[in-house]
Amino acid sequence: MTAKSTTARLLLTFAAVASVHPAANAQTTAEPLASGQLKIGMEISYPPFESYAGSEIVGADPELARALAKQLGSTASFVDTRFSGLILGLNARHYDAVISGMYVTPERVAQARAIPYAQTGAAILAGASASVKPKAMTDLCGLRVAVEQGASWAPTLHKVSDDYCKAKGKGEISISEFPSAPEALQALLSNNVQAQMEIAVAAHMLADKSSGRVVVTSTELIEPQTLGIYVRKDDPALYGTLNKALEQLERSGEYSKIIKKYNLLPPAKSS
Repeated sequence: MTAKSTTARLLLTFAAVASVHPAANAQTTAEPLASGQLKIGMEISYPPFESYAGSEIVGADPELARALAKQLGSTASFVDTRFSGLILGLNARHYDAVISGMYVTPERVAQARAIPYAQTGAAILAGASASVKPKAMTDLCGLRVAVEQGASWAPTLHKVSDDYCKAKGKGEISISEFPSAPEALQALLSNNVQAQMEIAVAAHMLADKSSGRVVVTSTELIEPQTLGIYVRKDDPALYGTLNKALEQLERSGEYSKIIKKYNLLPPAKSS
C-alpha cells in the first residue's frame, strides 16, 4: 500500500459497525460472556490503535480485544463510535467495554472503571515546511493547535496557555477541537492550524504516512499517561474477568508481543 493511499484513508471518518471472525481454540480463565461475544466500543479511525484495512479492523486495540475475548471463550466485535461519546455509549450499554487508546483520567474514572493496559504520551506535529517547529507545549504560545475532541490534553493546553503564555506576555494558545484525529490532521495539512497534538505512536504514524508533508517536532514524550480499558461501574463481574484475562495474556507473553509491536510501554506498576 502506498503512503499516498494510506494517508487518504487516514483522512476518512468512519461510522460503521464491524465484527471480527471468531478466535479458534479459546482458552478460558473465567466464565465466558453470556452472549458469547465481547462487544468493544472504539473509534475506528485512529491508527495504529484501530483503523480499517479494507473491511478488516486492525491495530493494537483490536489485537488486544481479540486476545482478551479468546481467553473468555468468546469472540470480539467492535462498535465504531466517536471518541468523545465512547464513555457515554458504554454507560448506555451499547457495548461491554471501551478499548480505544483512551487515557486514564480522573474525569473518566469518575464515570467508569479503568484497567490499565499500556503507557504512552503525546507528541506535536507541524508542517514540514513551516517556519515554526514547536518542541514542547510552551512553544505553542500564540499558535493555533488542533486536538481531537475529548482528548485529555486539551485542558492541559488551556492551563499552559493561562499559566505560562499569558503570564509571560506571550500569545494565547488557540485550541481547535475536531471530531477525529484524521480531521485534525486535515486542518494541519490545510494550514487552518499550525500544530497538532496527538498520542505519540499515532503522531509518528501520521507523519510517516503523510508523504513528508508533516513531521513530529517534539523531542521528548509529552505528558506520559496510562491507557485504560473502561468497564461500567455496575459490571464488577466483567471488570474482574477482564483483569484475569489480561493477567493470563501477560503470563503467556502474548501481551508483551502486542504492545512491543505498536511501540507502547507497559503501565507503571502502582507501589
